[in-house]
Amino acid sequence: MKKKIVAGAVAMLFAGSAFAASVQDVANRYMKLVLAVGVHDSSYVDAYYGPPELQKQAADDKKSLAAIRDEVGAALNDLSTQKAANPDEALRIEFLDKQLSSMLTRIDMLNGKKFSFDDETARLYDAVSPHHDRAHYMKLVAEIDKLLPGKGTVPERLAAFRSKMVIPKDKLKPVFDASIKECRARSEKHIDLPANENFVLEFVTNKPWSGYNWYKGNAQSLIQINTEFPIYIDRAVDLGCHEGYPGHHAYNALLEKSLVKDKGWNEFSVYPLYSPMSLIAEGSANYGIEMAFSDAERLAFERDVLFPMAGLDPKLAKKYAELRKLLGKLSYADNDAAKHYLEGKWTKKQTIDWLVNVQLYPAEKAPQRISFYDGLRGYVINYNLGKDLVAKYVERHATSKDPAKAHAQKWAAFKQLLSSPRLASGIR
Repeated sequence: MKKKIVAGAVAMLFAGSAFAASVQDVANRYMKLVLAVGVHDSSYVDAYYGPPELQKQAADDKKSLAAIRDEVGAALNDLSTQKAANPDEALRIEFLDKQLSSMLTRIDMLNGKKFSFDDETARLYDAVSPHHDRAHYMKLVAEIDKLLPGKGTVPERLAAFRSKMVIPKDKLKPVFDASIKECRARSEKHIDLPANENFVLEFVTNKPWSGYNWYKGNAQSLIQINTEFPIYIDRAVDLGCHEGYPGHHAYNALLEKSLVKDKGWNEFSVYPLYSPMSLIAEGSANYGIEMAFSDAERLAFERDVLFPMAGLDPKLAKKYAELRKLLGKLSYADNDAAKHYLEGKWTKKQTIDWLVNVQLYPAEKAPQRISFYDGLRGYVINYNLGKDLVAKYVERHATSKDPAKAHAQKWAAFKQLLSSPRLASGIR
């Protein structure tokens, strides 16, 4: 009897028009199915701020993976009968279709099914990363070799230079506070954020990631920064924008405002981590750094504000900015490392060698990166491929020859992307 009352209450929450009721029915089932998978996979539900009774119901029912899979298939079948009456409805249907399809793959993986790296990312994230051989990346390493002349290997010289860029632990909070404040100020010139939006900043250790945003709903987030390893000065702006503004915090707040509250699309109140949503989330968060700061603006802010605040030599800021740009070109080496490691072609030792000597990843953090591959697998493509896809989508909208107007067009496209259900297939 109690379950029937709960189900009735939830149904009333999602009442809508004749068309919306049918699609909304699939959306309601999608929410419940995400929560049901989350009972079996503790990392699957990254955020949820819908009716709490649904989460309790999922935990109480604890449906088998086989039963969940059957229900996902039925939802997809019902969704295939829907016809969109307008472009917004078409995007919504496509979103649900992609998200539900990715759920089938995640369930299969939980049941022990193996996929190739590219097949897995295509199924989970709606995208496949390009791949390159060692020679491709070594040409880029040669550029860094020229930027950092001297004795020793390139990784050794890079480590020595980076050691001058470490934020002292007693300076972390003021440096990050200043960075996030600046990221927010630059973003809110172009994005109308909810008046009540806010976040809590925490410093943590023993995590496989460097930063994380835990969205709580009602425009509130918990942002955590991992201090287990040295944090270099450039990460303050990177993480301030990526986790905060105009990254994850802004993205989730805008989705909640535009889709959940304004449209009543409650399926966006749950975020399954291993799904196509993540490519847009991570890609927009990474590209958001460049939206907030031009290269010149970022250099000036880091040199004139963050370097002195952290007690670092501002004279090194320009060279470090050049180095960061070159290192960014090596980002796809991360995807190749994950692919070869996860497919069993490389041992852990071989993968670490690649990370350190090809990707020029900090040696002390390389084992942590392996832990990330073990836990999140093909998720790595969402950062670089996601950024590139978002960048191309946004920059296509900058059609004006006037730089100021083109900049405004880019921000309009970026904001629209953050407030819509578009996935990788929809922005290519």
